[in-house]
Amino acid sequence: MTRHVLIRNARLVNEGQIVDGDLLIADGRIDRIAGSITLAAEIEIDAAGAWLLPGMIDDQVHFREPGLTHKGCIASESAAAVAGGITSFMDMPNTRPPTLDMAAVDAKRSLAAAGSHANYAFHLGVSTHNLDAVAAADPTRIAGIKVFMGASTGDMLVDDPAVLERLFACAPTLLLAHCEDTPTILANEAAWRARCGDNIPFDAHPLIRSAEACYRSSSLAVGLARRHGTRLHVLHLSTARELALFDDGPLAGKQITAEACLHHLLFDDSGYAALGSLLKCNPAVKTRQDRDALRAAVASGRIDVIGTDHAPHTRAEKAAPYATAPSGLPLVQHALPALMELVHDGVLDRPTLVRRCSHAVADLFQIRDRGYLREGYWADLALVADQDHAVDADPILGRCGWTPFAGRHFRSRVLTTLVSGQIAWHDGRLNPACRGEALQFDR
Repeated sequence: MTRHVLIRNARLVNEGQIVDGDLLIADGRIDRIAGSITLAAEIEIDAAGAWLLPGMIDDQVHFREPGLTHKGCIASESAAAVAGGITSFMDMPNTRPPTLDMAAVDAKRSLAAAGSHANYAFHLGVSTHNLDAVAAADPTRIAGIKVFMGASTGDMLVDDPAVLERLFACAPTLLLAHCEDTPTILANEAAWRARCGDNIPFDAHPLIRSAEACYRSSSLAVGLARRHGTRLHVLHLSTARELALFDDGPLAGKQITAEACLHHLLFDDSGYAALGSLLKCNPAVKTRQDRDALRAAVASGRIDVIGTDHAPHTRAEKAAPYATAPSGLPLVQHALPALMELVHDGVLDRPTLVRRCSHAVADLFQIRDRGYLREGYWADLALVADQDHAVDADPILGRCGWTPFAGRHFRSRVLTTLVSGQIAWHDGRLNPACRGEALQFDR
């Protein structure tokens, strides 16, 4: 028997429009969208005027499995993700061991098939010694290729000019770059260490991992991409200066694209005083002027997509001094409520937010049948109400047990999240039986 889910009385936000209506799901896909649907369904949800959005597709998460599962795992972090309105994620390769060949990608896919509450895909990492594997990678089995042009260590730090030239020439699909210039960072850190010894304050982080370090690396990446015709996606922009490297306007036809992450849109360097290490991330959260420039670029289309860069660490790890406290923030559980603050503040309208979080991500990565409210597409949905609530009232689902949003109130709440037609999150509760699907790519 066909399993139907009917969502009534919703305000659907899709493809630049907001319309009132109903949405019917059958066998995991959107069967019908209409002003009123009279068919009886096994499950009915009265939206009561809440906003029905395509679920957020997060192009950048670190779910820590395998090898770092004391921080998080695919099951725990995907549970947090669906609570935050994220229906699909793309996981980064800096696990232990790193994801440097297709066998490692397939192993992670098997883990996700068994335990992920959201739809899933995985990026293939670049090292100093796996360019042959990168060049031979099947673009239909990976989300993208990830290179750390700084802010990494060992084999996953790729800053040799000859290696970078070959990588940009041979990448078979979208190349994602973390751009920070390591020599600049090391020189800045040495200067601060000479001044402060082991007591470097956390508010020095954006001065050590400086705007100059970001621009040097981002401009190098963009130059390489232009020279080789590489499809390049620069991750987590954090400075106003870098924006000049990218073009305003629609995603279609762009060879070089950019992402902003929600912490760079919602925090600035004034936050280090209260949060300290809990705000330490790479690239660093920088000035309010940088934050505001990023917001404007998201609104204009100079920045194409929004991700989270969810990267959990335990409280004990974060309690270390500056030099050894790890970088990264857990962000997925409050993704859509946090981003909806930009809507409530008049920075973005709802259709633009949906475009950056869903439509454009699906288009950029060429994901099959997701990212839109369209008949025939997978039913990946987030029902979001304008309801004020305290973050501290929410149990933390991620394994690390904390959030940088503690103490805040949000003006929106995720009521229901559906993943491939299954209710994954509803009325403050996770459906532990929900399992996501592997994302398919039309390449």
